[in-house]
Amino acid sequence: MKDFFSPDNPLMIQLTKIAFTVWLNLLWFICSIPVFTIGASTTALFTVTLKMAKNEEGSVTYGFFKAFKENFRFSTKVWLILLALGVVLGVDGYVLYHLRYENAFWTILAAALVVVFIAYGIILMYIFPLMAHFENTVFAMLKNSLFIGIRFLFCTVLMAAIYFFMLLIIVRFFTPAFIFGEGLCAYLCSYLLGGVLKQCEGSDGEETENPGEQN
Repeated sequence: MKDFFSPDNPLMIQLTKIAFTVWLNLLWFICSIPVFTIGASTTALFTVTLKMAKNEEGSVTYGFFKAFKENFRFSTKVWLILLALGVVLGVDGYVLYHLRYENAFWTILAAALVVVFIAYGIILMYIFPLMAHFENTVFAMLKNSLFIGIRFLFCTVLMAAIYFFMLLIIVRFFTPAFIFGEGLCAYLCSYLLGGVLKQCEGSDGEETENPGEQN
């Protein structure tokens, strides 16, 4: 029983990390309140959780705010672009839904919009971990997020499932689970992304590891 509570016990290590995700989720939520800071906040979150998945996290609070500050400008720019795209897609979807017609043209438009929504979702899942690990241009980040998401489709499906089940649990079954929220999702996804990012390192000449996040 004494060994069970030992800090070196693998189970205790994981329980401690899960407790950290609660704190990280709180930091992420507070830093995301202005909305335009969601990009920097999510990039900072993944910077820490990717290190946690490799047992390299150090101080999670210091690591979060350090990454938030270092990535703020670029992450905010990318996030505002994604937010604008999301608003446009949302409006298009709303209009298309309320202009339903029983003809081939409407069906083709609806199918095309669904494909665009899926591509947008893939980019959202991958772009923040990529910004936490690599530095690149805005266009390259967007492009690589989509291509990597399609290339590693099994990982993409698992990540989508993690976010879906977390949302389902919070909305339908156990609302207090929101204390884990994005923090736990990011941590679980970081385990999946570890191998993906490693394979992407040096896979093309465009991506290089972010020197500000190598600590």
